[in-house]
Amino acid sequence: MERTAKAQWSGDLKSGKGNLSSQSGLLSSAPYSFRDRFEDGPNTNPEELLAAAHAGCFSMALSLMLQNEGLKAESIQTTCRITLDKEGEGFAIKRSALELRARIPGASQEAFDRAAQNAKEGCPVSKLFDTEITLDAKLES
Repeated sequence: MERTAKAQWSGDLKSGKGNLSSQSGLLSSAPYSFRDRFEDGPNTNPEELLAAAHAGCFSMALSLMLQNEGLKAESIQTTCRITLDKEGEGFAIKRSALELRARIPGASQEAFDRAAQNAKEGCPVSKLFDTEITLDAKLES
């Protein structure tokens, strides 16, 4: 399975601008710029898209891990914060922080913790990132 996305950019870093498009068409010439990435612009940016990918992938992986425990989630809500840090003359993504809030009828804390940890380690996006990944998981009743 392969998925594709395209980026187009014109101009220099600070005053230039670009757009992003995805194979599915969900992103279709979505604008992005220096302001969107490094300041407080209104459009998307690569880190926001990485955060969405990690949150979505982790949530699906958790669903599978819960199924392996004989459990089914009523609700899985994952927030991901990608951190872009200054590193030397450039920048690097050093952290992806996952925050999970889940309702899982009949789940013990132990089964939940095991499933969440396995999802964190087994999620394909987690495997892609060469960074520290943290997880703050709470089982709600």
